[in-house]
Amino acid sequence: MTEILYGRNAVREALRAGRRTFQRLMVSAGAQEAGTLGEVVKLAEKIGVPVARVDRHELDRRLREANHQGVALECGPYPYAELDDCMALAAERNEPALILLLDHLQDPQNVGTLIRTAEIVGAHGVVLPGRRAAELTPAVVNASSGATEHLRVVVVSNLAQAIGELQKAGVWVVGVEDDERAQEFDQADLDMPLGLVIGAEGPGLARLTRERCDFLIKLPMRGQIASFNAAVAGSIVLYHAWRARAR
Repeated sequence: MTEILYGRNAVREALRAGRRTFQRLMVSAGAQEAGTLGEVVKLAEKIGVPVARVDRHELDRRLREANHQGVALECGPYPYAELDDCMALAAERNEPALILLLDHLQDPQNVGTLIRTAEIVGAHGVVLPGRRAAELTPAVVNASSGATEHLRVVVVSNLAQAIGELQKAGVWVVGVEDDERAQEFDQADLDMPLGLVIGAEGPGLARLTRERCDFLIKLPMRGQIASFNAAVAGSIVLYHAWRARAR
């Protein structure tokens, strides 16, 4: 199966990571091959990926409404990992595990943003449910600025069961939820092997997911809007957890 990744950052990171098979890089004819685009072309040539200069209208036709920025990469499917791979990476780095779990988020932009933050803070993996959730499509890769290509992403059939497996491996699973029982995020002890669960906007965490969490944390709010965007809330907590653990 061939996928078409698009956007300069996403394509560059896919080439840098080298985890997929690559067929062809398509570059808009006449585009100034400097900056990031020039870097993309040089990376492709360095690793032997054929570079084709094509009419921009061809890219528009192939990618429809996508903001391709004059570049697209024909490549193989995403190389998904297993939970054990994430735990092995934490052990390899001699670090307590930091895993992001997404509970049925459906907006590709939110998923991509959270994956980007997870990669920035050095998370060891991201867990996605296999149903009723955004898939790791080229749109998600683009929204993540290519962070997907450097992370271990796991798709599971049952998120509650995956939480149980992490807990058996010594990981504390913490849900982010605006609940009266939840601790404020900066008051909770997060310096431990950690799985952070972010729920979808609106419904939040599913009941079974919430029940499986070891404890809940929340972000205090002062204004008139009732809730954070899921990607914003998750990014704040991920960054805070990384800094708390670093200290």
